[in-house]
Amino acid sequence: MTATDTRPTAPPRRSSLDRETAMRLASTEYGRYLDQLRSLDAAEWERPTDCPLWDVRAMAGHCLGMAEFAASLPTCVRQNAVAGRRGGVFIDALTGLQVEERAALSPAQLVARYATVVPHAVRGRRRRSVLAGRLPMPGDQTINGAPERWTLGYLVETILTRDTWMHRVDTARATGRDLVLTPQHDGVLVADVVAEWAGRHAQPYALVLTGPAGGRWSAGSGGSALESDAVEFCRLLSGRGHGEGLLGVEVPF
Repeated sequence: MTATDTRPTAPPRRSSLDRETAMRLASTEYGRYLDQLRSLDAAEWERPTDCPLWDVRAMAGHCLGMAEFAASLPTCVRQNAVAGRRGGVFIDALTGLQVEERAALSPAQLVARYATVVPHAVRGRRRRSVLAGRLPMPGDQTINGAPERWTLGYLVETILTRDTWMHRVDTARATGRDLVLTPQHDGVLVADVVAEWAGRHAQPYALVLTGPAGGRWSAGSGGSALESDAVEFCRLLSGRGHGEGLLGVEVPF
């Protein structure tokens, strides 16, 4: 390896969640997002979201496309192949494809297809976790300006649930709807984000997160003392807004 080689050298990132917890979180999160979509009126589907290119309807198209990606290996392979041929940033090409292919669906059709695919998505993710969870995904991911590798298990056990959760947050903010949060579900998701965030920055800290998904965490002494709403903390780490200092350390969603 030369001095200018920037390829990642660390082992591919693995999920820190045990499989049963990961699949329980996945199932619950799909269900909560489905309940949220079912509650929307016609005008709310057209509201802009924190993702500048997407209104609520387009975001639902992405979430449906990603659930179908998780549910079916042939769909996963096809979406990857088509997105790869488009070039550019792969995740942008993939999510753009998912939105485009579902753009003609009405809100009622989006909800109906999402309700149908959810149990298949959980089963598909569990199957891939068992059979190939330790295998590295192809290609690198750029996080905090540096390339890193992920295992397939990190994607199917952690990232796909975080993605749905964050889009449920986006939809609640766009529509002014209350966000359903519980310690048993959202608190576990947030705690996992905190643990990854702390590992990524490896600095002493004392963190207080408020709200139903919050808690207290610390490491070392003499570090930054931080306090935030739990959901806002995750939004900052996801790149929605600008965080200073340790709050500017990115965690993928």
